Amino acid sequence: MSRITAAVCHAFGEPLTLEEVELRAPQAGEVEVTLGAVAICHSDISYADGIWGGSLPAVYGHEAAGRVTAIGPGVTGVTEGQQVVVTLIRACGGCASCAGGHPASCDTSYDGDAGPLTTAEGGKLHQAMACGAFAQKVVVDHSQIVAIPDSIPAEAAALLACGVITGVGAVTNAANLRPGQDVVVIGAGGVGLNAIQGALIAGARRIVAVDMTEDKLAAAVEFGATDTVLATGETPWDDAITAMGRGADAVLVTVGIAGVYDAAPNYLAKGGKVIMVGMPATGSVSSYEAGNLAAASQAMIGSKMGDAVIKRDIPWMVDMYEQNRLKLNELISKRWRFDQINEAIADSKSGTARRNVIVF
Repeated sequence: MSRITAAVCHAFGEPLTLEEVELRAPQAGEVEVTLGAVAICHSDISYADGIWGGSLPAVYGHEAAGRVTAIGPGVTGVTEGQQVVVTLIRACGGCASCAGGHPASCDTSYDGDAGPLTTAEGGKLHQAMACGAFAQKVVVDHSQIVAIPDSIPAEAAALLACGVITGVGAVTNAANLRPGQDVVVIGAGGVGLNAIQGALIAGARRIVAVDMTEDKLAAAVEFGATDTVLATGETPWDDAITAMGRGADAVLVTVGIAGVYDAAPNYLAKGGKVIMVGMPATGSVSSYEAGNLAAASQAMIGSKMGDAVIKRDIPWMVDMYEQNRLKLNELISKRWRFDQINEAIADSKSGTARRNVIVF
C-alpha cells in the first residue's frame, strides 16, 4: 500500500476534500500511473453533484495522463517510466461487445467499491469510473492505458482520455461521416468543439455549430465550424437548414439536456441520424413523433466515449496533434494546482471553460 493525496467526495454537491488515502499496489493485469495532469470533465461534476447517483465516499476524475511507476504480473507492452493516457474504458477483451470491436461498451461490470483505493483508516473508498484520477496516482487495468510519446505534454495528453475521443469519435465512429456530408453540432463546449474538429477531419461540407452564447460560437469557428446559429430563437433548426441549404446528415447532441434532444430531429435531412453524446440526468425524458423518423428513414444512435478503440484511436489522434491537424492545447482554458480543484470545478460549472486541467 502507498499513501497518496486524493480529492474525496463525501457528500453530493459539496466541495471535494483533499486528504490522504491508501492505494494498493497493482495486481495481475494492472498498472500504477503517477499522474502528470487530470482534466475536469462535466461527467465528473455531474457525478459529484449526484445527478446519476453512485457510491460515496468516492474519488472522481477520469481524463488523465502520467507515467507508469509500477506494473502488475502478466502485463506486457508497457514499461516503467513510459508516458500513458489513462481512460475509463476498462475492457475485458472477451465479451460480445469487446469481441465485436466496441470495448467502450464492455459487458463485464466493475465494482469500484472493491477497487484499489481505501480511506486512510482502511474503509471503503469508491474508485469512480474505474479511474479515481483526482489523485496523485491511480491503479487501473492495463486495458485502460495507451502509451504515448514524451513529446506531447501531459496536460494536452490528458484530454485524449475522454473529451477528444468522445467528440471526434462520435463523428468518425458513431456517425461514420463521409466527405461532403453536412453536420450540425449542438453545444460548443469541450466535447462539442472536438465533434467540430472531427467533422473537419472527416471532410464535412458544412459544419454548423449551435449554442446559446456568442462566445462559444466564436470558439466553434476557431475549431472548424463553417456556420453558426445562436439557439435563442424559437426555431434555430430553420437557421441551420438555411446555412446548409438542406437538412443535416448527422446531428451531434453534445449537451446533456433532454429538451435539446426533443428538438434534434428537426435539423435532420431524410436518412440523417442524431448522435446522442450528452447525458441528461437520470429520470430526464425526451419525446419524439416516431412515425416521422420512420417515414424519413432517420435514426437516433447513442455514442459512449465516441465508440473509441483506444489503442487504435489515441495513437492516431496523437499523430494528428503532432501534425498540427488536431487542436489540444487550444482546448485548455486554464491550468490549476491540485489544491485549487474546487475552484477549477466551480469555474467549469460557469460554462465558460473549454477544459480546466489540474497539473501535478
